[in-house]
Amino acid sequence: MRGNGRLIHVDGLFRKLAVLSTLLIMAGCASTPRQPARVPVFPSSAPPVVHSALALKGVPYRSGGDSPDEGFDCSGFVQYVFSRHGFRLPRRSEDMAMMLPAVAVQERRPGDLLFFNTSSRPHTHVGIYLGGDAFIHSPSSRSGAVMISSLYQDYWSQRLDGVRRPGRR
Repeated sequence: MRGNGRLIHVDGLFRKLAVLSTLLIMAGCASTPRQPARVPVFPSSAPPVVHSALALKGVPYRSGGDSPDEGFDCSGFVQYVFSRHGFRLPRRSEDMAMMLPAVAVQERRPGDLLFFNTSSRPHTHVGIYLGGDAFIHSPSSRSGAVMISSLYQDYWSQRLDGVRRPGRR
């Protein structure tokens, strides 16, 4: 290819650009801080609600659902788990947040409830804190089932509204 009377080697130029682009991308990835995945450890001393919640991992999501047979939405899941341990919680996540005492985020313990703002209103989603920055919840029909998520994920960390502690465990 000729331009302004000079011969331009497109193949060589393309290779140099490809190598340079690859190096820039790799440098960008290397400088991005990685969030370590903290795998929670569930000793036998963990609150019984934690073990009950984990036993339901994989139960399908269902809007309005509140049992393992039909599936769960977020508040139905939490209400079901805690009811198995003698706790009476309201059906809606907003009502749960209103009735339970607040706890500082840094003082959370396994079995506490984590509330999130997922639709421009506070306390529209709830999950059960497991420890190690992990929580279990029934997020949506898109994700499909009760699952464990990390507070390190931007989506959840940016939407965390507060922590509440149900009475005795």
